Amino acid sequence: MCGITGYIGQQEVVPVLLGALEKLEYRGYDSAGIAVLDNGELLVRKAKGRLAVLAERLVGERIGGTLGIGHTRWATHGEPSDINSHPHTDVSGRIAVVHNGIIENYARLKEWLQARDVVFRSDTDTEVIVHLINYYYRSPPEPGVAPGGILAAVLAALKRLEGSYALAVVAGDFPDRLIAARKDSPLIVGLGKGENLIASDVPALLSYTREVYFLKDRELAVLYRDHVDLFTDQGERIHRAPSHVDWDVESAEKGGFAHFMLKEIHEQAKALADTLRPRLTDPTGAAGGAMDITFDEIKLDPSWATAPRVVMTACGTAWHAAMVGKYAFEHFARIPVEVDIASEYRYRNPVLQPQDMFIVISQSGETADTLAAMRLAKQGGMRILAITNVVGSTLSREADLVLYTWAGPEIAVASTKAFTTQLMCIYLLALKLGRLRSHLSDEEYRRYLAALTCIPTQVEGVLGKKDLIQRFASRQFNKNKVFFMGRQFDYAVSLESALKLKEISYTHSEAFAAGELKHGPIALVDENTLVVAIATQETLFDKIASNIREVTARGAASLVITWEGEGAFASIADEVFTIPKTEDSLSPLLSIIPAQLFAYYCAVQRGNDPDKPRNLAKSVTVE
Repeated sequence: MCGITGYIGQQEVVPVLLGALEKLEYRGYDSAGIAVLDNGELLVRKAKGRLAVLAERLVGERIGGTLGIGHTRWATHGEPSDINSHPHTDVSGRIAVVHNGIIENYARLKEWLQARDVVFRSDTDTEVIVHLINYYYRSPPEPGVAPGGILAAVLAALKRLEGSYALAVVAGDFPDRLIAARKDSPLIVGLGKGENLIASDVPALLSYTREVYFLKDRELAVLYRDHVDLFTDQGERIHRAPSHVDWDVESAEKGGFAHFMLKEIHEQAKALADTLRPRLTDPTGAAGGAMDITFDEIKLDPSWATAPRVVMTACGTAWHAAMVGKYAFEHFARIPVEVDIASEYRYRNPVLQPQDMFIVISQSGETADTLAAMRLAKQGGMRILAITNVVGSTLSREADLVLYTWAGPEIAVASTKAFTTQLMCIYLLALKLGRLRSHLSDEEYRRYLAALTCIPTQVEGVLGKKDLIQRFASRQFNKNKVFFMGRQFDYAVSLESALKLKEISYTHSEAFAAGELKHGPIALVDENTLVVAIATQETLFDKIASNIREVTARGAASLVITWEGEGAFASIADEVFTIPKTEDSLSPLLSIIPAQLFAYYCAVQRGNDPDKPRNLAKSVTVE
């Protein structure tokens, strides 16, 4: 997730771009850059680091243009650096592009362009876009594409792109216009008087206008100083009335949500799709071929498939993702898995076996205990595969292989979309390993992959029923004790669910394997207790039902999270919240969503700020 902006009007553009990027910096802060058309010359200035680094470089430099684009980056392809920063330009330096999103077929496009003598300067997926636009601008039009200058070139380039994008394009030969396009990434056009703007989010526009077009998927906008034209990606003109925005600035920064945490809970469907789609070949099966998992960014040595053991280590929420991973690797690949809390691993004199697969997980890639555990494993000759959300982080630099979760930046301290995208990466690895080890048949493999492709839409379905969780939280938020229980995959989700609740609502909450209820935890159950049972493993429904009867008989309130259409718990639980049906083994991707919502609404009911829980930091970089 990056932030893009653009302006065409009467004002000097540099202050406008910097002010807009400041409002968008929460979307990415690895680097920032601008491209300005000044007296026919396209000037590009960009820098690694936060926006302040770029602003400092611009001090004292006179750039007087009134047309330009800007970008603040959250790296996905290519580490944070000056050269990988946006905007990117073509070889002539006459066309500039900024981009938010992921181009899934960039490797094929790059190879195609290099065969036509195009020289690349960065490691980003975005650079293929500007070279494609230049190719079609300088070349005869493709069949079915009418000549028409820069707009025709953009339209032709878009036909080649697979993935998600919000784009802004300026060209030195067209100083009277700015072109913007959108597919699966947000982009808003602001309509001013004698000036028009674009931005990834509304806050960047509110100083200039409240009249906007919310671009829809596969739409383009051509901005002039005095008007804006809208088109489909087929070049057909669109006529639509603008919308009026009445949000205040604070609400706008959160996309209209009350808190960043709620916004990020809602962003999970897109984050999961972004993490999944580039790693699936033929994800729709449309070409008649079989779906498969491909990791273009890592080259799995065949010896990984014969590893005798997987060792996973992490802290906090990432450790809970590893716990799901234990069940997933053992279920799909039939390989033994050891999961360690990183802060314990480095001190317990672990058995280090170089032939094992060592997987380390950290949202930030800077967690001190996790880095120490990784370094210990490396000293023992183990091969390291890292799962992280931050390109260029210490973890990503020191690991042998890196699998990125394309969740975008998380602002709220309590992790939500980082967790579910970690799970998606883990499932992809486990399924691929299961296929390589011949423990999954072709039919089983295809069935699981088809189920994964449905997960983002199913997440949207869970979020569509959030009012039910909100109402339940309004009745239960004052409970003194909340216990989460489940079995197998559901136990792992229970651990993360309890952590979310204690982090932001400050409620005493614990998680335990449901079979352990009678081995101690039941002594704490009374009328001041809420028990949340996660029940998605159908072969164990009878046992979970028995556990629920045991706690309700002692006065506890109960909530069950289970499958839609399942009636096993309706008569024994106080509340049943259902989620769309998927494979039992993939259920954590869905069952965690209502638990996140419950924690959020309990925190709000208690008057807490869920974005900034007391005593906690987003990234624990010290012991």
